[in-house]
Amino acid sequence: MLDNAGNLRDLTGLVRDIAGVVLTNLPKIDPEGLPLIQGNPRLGPPVGQVGKFIGIGLNYSDHAAEAGMAEPTEPIMFLKATSAIIGPDDNVCLPRESHKADWEVELGVVIGKPAKYVRETQALDYVAGYCIVNDVSEREFQIERGGQWTKGKSSDTFGPIGPWLVTPDEVGDPQDLDLSLDINGKRLQTGNTSSMVFGVAEIISYLSQIMTLHPGDVIATGTPPGVGMGQKPQRFLVEGDVMELEITGLGRQRQEVVRD
Repeated sequence: MLDNAGNLRDLTGLVRDIAGVVLTNLPKIDPEGLPLIQGNPRLGPPVGQVGKFIGIGLNYSDHAAEAGMAEPTEPIMFLKATSAIIGPDDNVCLPRESHKADWEVELGVVIGKPAKYVRETQALDYVAGYCIVNDVSEREFQIERGGQWTKGKSSDTFGPIGPWLVTPDEVGDPQDLDLSLDINGKRLQTGNTSSMVFGVAEIISYLSQIMTLHPGDVIATGTPPGVGMGQKPQRFLVEGDVMELEITGLGRQRQEVVRD
């Protein structure tokens, strides 16, 4: 846990994992009484035991325009394999047959309690916190090899999450957050969550009509324009690239790209 001064504090002894019912109790923990963590340890994903990793496609009006596609009339939903999840600063590894790997900075929503048939007006009550997600996507796998979005989204390391799970009281309005992504120091993605076609509350409500959302489920809510597929000419990830992602109040990610 991060304290107000930016120091890392040790939750060992209080919780076994940042998962399940622990997620709803995080705001009750006072970090000032926890032991300090020394050094600069690796940060893993800020939520454990993720049951479902759900993505929402074409959920920014400007990204839909970039892709030359109409805005969806209902949320486009796909699943990412939970085995894709890595920490915020871990390497992203391109599969051997990958030629069109792409980047996507996204607002991640972590569910804190079971949600089924939830009304939109109550949906944000089910949020444990928010985080940065890099929805790394292999466009050839996604589009040219059978049209399976899950296929293009689920390679190992294609789901960096973190660095922080920030509780709703610290975030404020989830529909007023700036997002950005740089490749090798060059800004390629810039956006704001106000441009979402479907806001966070609407997404949670919609999904809860289809399936029960459980504590620890992660929803990646879509990406603003500037992805590699939308560049002219198109530009995709290669070994040695460095991705840096940031969302207001949620910290910063950095991943180096390596080849499997």
